[in-house]
Amino acid sequence: MKRRMLLKGAALGMAGGALSLGWQQPPAIAGVTSGSAQWGYTGQTGPEHWGELSAEYQACQLGTHQSPIDLNGAIVAALPPIRLDYQETPLRIVNNGHTIQVNYEPGSTLTIGDQTFELLQFHFHHPSEHLVQGKAADMELHLVHRNASGVLAVVGVLLTAGAENPVIKSIFAAMPDRPGPEQLQSQVTLNVQDLLPADLGSYRYSGSLTTPPCSEEVSWIILQQPVTLSSSQIRQFASLFPGNARPVQALNQRFLLRSP
Repeated sequence: MKRRMLLKGAALGMAGGALSLGWQQPPAIAGVTSGSAQWGYTGQTGPEHWGELSAEYQACQLGTHQSPIDLNGAIVAALPPIRLDYQETPLRIVNNGHTIQVNYEPGSTLTIGDQTFELLQFHFHHPSEHLVQGKAADMELHLVHRNASGVLAVVGVLLTAGAENPVIKSIFAAMPDRPGPEQLQSQVTLNVQDLLPADLGSYRYSGSLTTPPCSEEVSWIILQQPVTLSSSQIRQFASLFPGNARPVQALNQRFLLRSP
């Protein structure tokens, strides 16, 4: 009975309650450069050194609830359902030096239980940051949401080589090859719902941003069913970002839950 109550509390907490850490300001958004220290994915500014680059980044080295993780050994649990209300948006695209990011128009939401989060942006990693049974997917898509209290929820979608993805095709056709400000492609519209699988079964856990400052905690929802894109689309993104995935972190004393 005690174990059942703990699992129920963990599942509900990942909808937002466990993430109320008393922040006065919203934490930095995943995939966006934060702070003054330059960081990257290789060499002296790579992930193993992030915590040394700035006092703002110490959680990258000292945090105990860090992301990504290997999605291994998940406990099957009755999780609060995911409800999506995503709208169409013009393509607002930016190369921020670490990834290709699409900024979303206000008004699209993710609801988990009684917690509602607004979609802010989505971006890509190559290869995937989360592993499944120790294996990386070809890429990973992150949809970043925030609620009225500044709490973040990130939906992760694993991307694997297969059929060409028409939505990704329109995004990658417009992606800037150099870092710079947001570019509005008003003639191109999309709905990120079209990038998601039909089955929204998921893994869930409490973690962090996968980029500096690695702020804890973030409610992670990793969809179990992958989505395909073509090998040429993977190569197109990899030509700009050969590797922009943080290595997996220790799970430590956290619950990793999975919907049936």
